[in-house]
Amino acid sequence: MNNWFKSGSPWVWLSAGGVSISLISVLGLLWLIASRGLSYFWPADIYQFDMTDEQGKPLTVIGEIYDRESIPTAQLVHLNLDIDESAETIERLLIKTGNRELVSLDFRWILVPQINKTSLPEELVVIERRTNGNFYGYIEDIILDGEVVGQQKMAELVERVSDFQTEIEALQKTDIGAINYQIERTRLKERKHRLDETLTAELEQAFKDEVASLKAEYQVLEKQLMALREKVSRDQIVVRAMDGQKVTINFEDVLHITFNNKLSVFGKMKLFFSQIVAFIVDDPREANTEGGVFPAIFGTVLMVLLMTVIVSPLGVVAAIYLHEYAGNNALTKLLRIAVINLAGVPSIVYGVFGLGFFVYMVGGSLDQLFYAETLPSPTFGTPGVMWSALTLAILTLPVVIVSTEEGLSRIPSSMRHGSLALGATKAETLWRIILPIASPAIMTGIILAIARAAGEVAPLMLVGVVKMAPNLPLDGNFPFLHLDRKFMHLGFHIYDVGFQSPNVEAARPLVYATALLLVTIIVALNMTAVSIRNRLREKYRMLEH
Repeated sequence: MNNWFKSGSPWVWLSAGGVSISLISVLGLLWLIASRGLSYFWPADIYQFDMTDEQGKPLTVIGEIYDRESIPTAQLVHLNLDIDESAETIERLLIKTGNRELVSLDFRWILVPQINKTSLPEELVVIERRTNGNFYGYIEDIILDGEVVGQQKMAELVERVSDFQTEIEALQKTDIGAINYQIERTRLKERKHRLDETLTAELEQAFKDEVASLKAEYQVLEKQLMALREKVSRDQIVVRAMDGQKVTINFEDVLHITFNNKLSVFGKMKLFFSQIVAFIVDDPREANTEGGVFPAIFGTVLMVLLMTVIVSPLGVVAAIYLHEYAGNNALTKLLRIAVINLAGVPSIVYGVFGLGFFVYMVGGSLDQLFYAETLPSPTFGTPGVMWSALTLAILTLPVVIVSTEEGLSRIPSSMRHGSLALGATKAETLWRIILPIASPAIMTGIILAIARAAGEVAPLMLVGVVKMAPNLPLDGNFPFLHLDRKFMHLGFHIYDVGFQSPNVEAARPLVYATALLLVTIIVALNMTAVSIRNRLREKYRMLEH
């Protein structure tokens, strides 16, 4: 036994066991997130429950089954229900009933003993709307230009409305948005000349003429927009709810109409993948509880890429100085200790630092120097994507420095001496020999920085991220990339939907779906960096020996 312990085998087995447990835990977590997240997009069956309420009156409930749970029978003693008192528990169902304009919440619990009949009528329809969530019921009439038409026209109407909505969004976001942006820039140019006391009568008249021309274009586009809205609002659908009420819904508010109970497995799979695509490319609705997460995806990726561009040269240059140029003295040791300690600082502290230094001090100074015409409204003196990238760059800087310095220390001194002996300068040796061999270690540091930055939320809440961003940081207006704008982030989106949503039950599946998407993006970014690192490692492997 002593020989066995001395051989080190127990520690090998313990290490293998630890790695196995960690791997199983990670895979289990990913499976939980994936199963819960992907189930959000699967078209569920729509049930009709014929019930008897506590007063003995008939009741009809229509909706999706979201959850099941068992509750003690003792909790239901006060209700006038015909239940088996010998049973210890009673099952109840969480039903998504939708129809928010008729009920306050679109979820309700029903007790299984109250159910007299459960059915899956094929005529039940699911109407996904832009506002008020889903509507469940039976189609009564379809009104086209004030006339009732058959249901066979429904698919045609939905497609037509979708085309109209695409034109409306293009007018609003592209054409009208560009004109508003140009009007505001013209106003700021005039104000800048006025502050500089260089505004002549000719310039003032030129600015007025330009604004007038832009407003004339705006009025033309506004008429086109109103005409499109009139076209899209003339068609209606009449639906009967579970309580017998008839509700008229304009087709302009309709996104999709599906008969889930009629769908085959192939039809459900087609709808499943189309909903995943819509989740990725659409904008959020209903306080982020409906719709897609494209602005959050765009903001997350853009912020991580900006952070990588900033932290990579800073971390590499700092590591090169500490290892190649700085002397081995007390100051250098103190700097290394400081860098290591910075890695343990809570991320929220970096957020406070970024808010105080980058936003208020640096951004406020930039506004005073270059954007005085916009004051008191700040340009860079307010949280934005650039300050978020800089804050996370400072946060991840120690990781890149330590990793790069470890890679530099692995390079034997003989390679440096050989290069210098052959006539190369120290700078040439560094650029052509040292950095290529150390590039895999540098990429390792960048991978770790990307992984941490993509998952950070706390500092971003102070320096740039918002619940709902009106515009993307990238658009067709000069200078195209607007680093001063606020942005959305998948991590904050998860926090907002999971903890700030007024409808917790509706938001829970969306939390898992967003978490799965965030993990997928982080894995994709890391795999890209890992593939680059492996190629560099294979390329310079021979130089290490």
